[in-house]
Amino acid sequence: MDNGIGNSPTIPAALAARVATAPEATFVHFGGEAISYAEIDVRSDRAATGWLRLGIGHGDRIAIAATNSPDWIVAHLAAAKIGAVLVTLNVVYREREFTHMLTQSGARALICDAESNGFEFGPFLDQLRPDIPTVEHLVFLGADEVKGGRRWADLAATEPDPALLARAAEGVRPADPAVILYTSGTTGTPKGATITHASLLASAGAQAERFEQTAADVILGVMPFNHVGGLTCTLGSTLVTGGAIALLPRFHPDLVVDAMAGAGVTMFVGVPTMYKMVLGADSVAGVDMSSVRLCVVGGSNLEPALAEQVAARFDGVRIANLYGMSETSGACVISPPGDSLETVGRSIGTMTGDFEGRIVDDRNIPLAQGEAGELQVRGGCVAAGYWQLPDESAATFLVDGWLATGDIASMSEDGHITLLGRQKEMYVRGGYNVYPAEIENVLAADPTVAMAAVIGVPDETFGESGYAFVVPAPGAAVDVESLLERCRLALAKYKVPDRVEVVDGLPMTPAGKIRKVALTPRV
Repeated sequence: MDNGIGNSPTIPAALAARVATAPEATFVHFGGEAISYAEIDVRSDRAATGWLRLGIGHGDRIAIAATNSPDWIVAHLAAAKIGAVLVTLNVVYREREFTHMLTQSGARALICDAESNGFEFGPFLDQLRPDIPTVEHLVFLGADEVKGGRRWADLAATEPDPALLARAAEGVRPADPAVILYTSGTTGTPKGATITHASLLASAGAQAERFEQTAADVILGVMPFNHVGGLTCTLGSTLVTGGAIALLPRFHPDLVVDAMAGAGVTMFVGVPTMYKMVLGADSVAGVDMSSVRLCVVGGSNLEPALAEQVAARFDGVRIANLYGMSETSGACVISPPGDSLETVGRSIGTMTGDFEGRIVDDRNIPLAQGEAGELQVRGGCVAAGYWQLPDESAATFLVDGWLATGDIASMSEDGHITLLGRQKEMYVRGGYNVYPAEIENVLAADPTVAMAAVIGVPDETFGESGYAFVVPAPGAAVDVESLLERCRLALAKYKVPDRVEVVDGLPMTPAGKIRKVALTPRV
């Protein structure tokens, strides 16, 4: 079928193609407003001109910490138009995370919500300014007046300068970095996956092709844009097909139900936690969801029982798994059309587009079909490495183009991939990747703690949740609530352990490493 997927080389070119073919087509539904591709194009021209007049241009990093909104999309496209690199941050990050990511990326500007869920960013960033010396410009979204910065509304009201924009556009290339998306590492230090224009569009295009997305589709925009589930799987796939996004500022079951009923949503891309909460909401009863043709689950394997519940509520809907990561710029494995519920329940799908996948042993030697080993991926979706971290990049982005995912899987004769576990210690809480080392570093910094170990444990609501084991320092008494408060101040909410158990000691290997496989949570 012809779904209108373009082959644009850059993100601005993809937008230009949509404006040329259907300028008045709706790009974003938000807060009762339908915003066209042409309007988003004009708004991003204004913001792009504003940045250029401030001296921000090709290669400069612009960070953004904001919830989903049309302004987020405009900020993304404006940065892309001038060859700047958008550094996507989560609004729940706090001092430790902001300081590291802003300084490591060398961000010259930061766009952020003036307020998010009761948290005011102005006073917080004012205290943080000495620790983020590269940040020259603070720009606040949704602010009537600001101190020590400027309003996004003023920047986005700049009169477009076609000549200035044209000169900036000449320097934008497919291989240029478009987005830096931080993903925590096994060392506990977040690493910035460098997603290029080409890799983002490659992943988005392959996904759109597998899902048979067209300009008639309306995708539910509930995944946050600082996550590849929102950035590429939602925004990117919509851009390359000319469809629309029913955008939500945050996830809430009632908001999802309202959007599905009001905007004619045809595609729901979410994590298992979201589906469970929507299906369990009182507001879902009696709502007509017949417009939904596709339910996509990412973040972890789709449980057979949940697949059956989704199939029962969304009558006749196609259900698919989606697998990807920051390092693949988005999705790279998706359930193909025709997969049964049984297949979707045990397999994450097959490689999309012309991407390649293989299963290897610990020497990177390919294994036979059905054998378990590390899943590696190769193709246009693979990111350009970790921002300014050559050693870490070399360990994950291999010389022959293969990406070492760190996930253990097997592959069947027909190419279906089954995830068996994680080579790394990461777990997934509510769709967010959590790396224990980062949490352990915070716990171990407490003077009452001698050692700490964090693992992921099954959780009915979030899929997995964090469980911490701490060994008291000699002569010290551990206050669990104080430890949790330390974590809340230092880490994003989803990284804070759900349980902390104080133990006398931890199982160790002869080499002096903690044997996490021997850790057993107290029931």
